[in-house]
Amino acid sequence: CRVLSIMVDLYCCELLEHMDTSEAAQDWNVLQAVLRKASAAIELTFLTLLCVGAFAVPTVVLDLVVIGRSLESVPLVLPSMLILSGIFRMMLLAAAISDKCIRVPALINSLSFRPGREMEHRQLVDYVASSAAGFYVFDIRLTTGNALR
Repeated sequence: CRVLSIMVDLYCCELLEHMDTSEAAQDWNVLQAVLRKASAAIELTFLTLLCVGAFAVPTVVLDLVVIGRSLESVPLVLPSMLILSGIFRMMLLAAAISDKCIRVPALINSLSFRPGREMEHRQLVDYVASSAAGFYVFDIRLTTGNALR
């Protein structure tokens, strides 16, 4: 997930450096395709880890009820808590990719391209906004808002 996030950051840096609308549209198309392909490649693993996390929560609660809420139960529950925190962190990192992609049109809109290229500039903003790029799990775009629900 970090590599995909860095790719979005790199696209924004390249856009700031070169300010070429035609090349920016092509680069966004490639980035969007890479995001979709990477999401599709790991979506089953991602869903499996989310299921593991969903089943681990009741077991942690049950462990706390059976063992008790004393200091002696912390070492017994700690491995499960670490796994749950890792899964939650992974989900937030994946959601951050979509959040970055959502903010790219605003960045492009704030840039000043060469005079006379306002129409291309507007088309690029519309293209990036309508592309709905991001991290998808079974055709559902994962955002931070979705992850926290």
